[in-house]
Amino acid sequence: MTAAVRQRNSEIASPGEYLFTWKDFSEIAGLLYAMSGIHMVEAKASLMYSRLAKRVRTLKLPDFAAYCELVRDESQVEERSAMLSALTTNVTRFYREPHHFDHLRSKVMPRLAETARAGGRVRLWSAGCSAGHEPYSMAMTVLEALPEAARLDVRILASDIDPQIVARAAAGIYSDDDVDPIPSAVRSRHVRRVEGGWKVSDEAQGLITFRTLNLLGDWPMRGRFDVIFCRNVAIYFDDQTQNRLFERFSEQLHDGAQLYIGHSERAMNPNLKPEGLTGYRRESRRG
Repeated sequence: MTAAVRQRNSEIASPGEYLFTWKDFSEIAGLLYAMSGIHMVEAKASLMYSRLAKRVRTLKLPDFAAYCELVRDESQVEERSAMLSALTTNVTRFYREPHHFDHLRSKVMPRLAETARAGGRVRLWSAGCSAGHEPYSMAMTVLEALPEAARLDVRILASDIDPQIVARAAAGIYSDDDVDPIPSAVRSRHVRRVEGGWKVSDEAQGLITFRTLNLLGDWPMRGRFDVIFCRNVAIYFDDQTQNRLFERFSEQLHDGAQLYIGHSERAMNPNLKPEGLTGYRRESRRG
C-alpha cells in the first residue's frame, strides 16, 4: 500500500460523533455490494455515516473501525441484516407512477382475467416490494379487474432483501398519509380503519405472498411470471449487475409478459421491447 493510499484511507469521510474514515467507508461499501449488489458511491459517505451512526451508538462501539470489525464477521447475521436495512432506501407510496397501474388495468389484466377464468395460472411479482405499497397496489388493480381473483389461481409474489421491511409490508397497516393516493372508491373496497391507521383488506392480502429475497442470489420460484414490477431498484446497481438482472427477468417472464421499471431506468435487453411508458414486453421465444 502506497503512502498516498494510506493517507487517503485515514482521512475522515464524514465528520461526526464517531471517527469515520475512507477506509471504513470502503469496507462497508464493499460489504454492501457483495451482499446486495448496491453500489454506494463516495458522494454518499455522509448518508452512510448518518444511517449507521445509530447502530454504532446502540452497540456502544467507540468508532466505525470497530463496527467494520463486527460486520466483517459472517456469523454476525443479525447486525449485517441491520446494516443492510439501514443502508437500503425505501421510498414508496401507493400507486406510485400511476401510468403503470393504468397500463396493467387496461392493457394487461383483460388478457390475464380471461386466462384465470379459463382455469389458467396467473403470477405477478413485486421485486423490491419495500414497505408493501407496490404489491398492494397491484393486488387492488387485479381485484378491480377480476373481483373473483382470490378464488382463482392468481397470486402475487412480493419480495425484498430487507427482512425488516418485508415484515412491515406483510402486516399491511398504513397511516392516513399513506393511503391518501388510493382512489376513494378503491380505498372503500380494499382498506379499512383499524386502531393506529388503515389495514389492507384480507382479500387483497390473501393474493400476496411476502418473502425475503436477494435479487443477486438464487431465485427459488417455479414457473414464469405474467407481470414483474421492479422499479427504482436497478438504479442502485452498476451496469454489469443491471444487465444481468434484466437478463434474468427476461428469462423469468412468459412470452408476451410485462415488465415495469423505474422512470430513470432502462432495460437494455434484446428480448424486452418497449411497451408503454417505462414498460417492456417479453418477446416470443423461437422454436
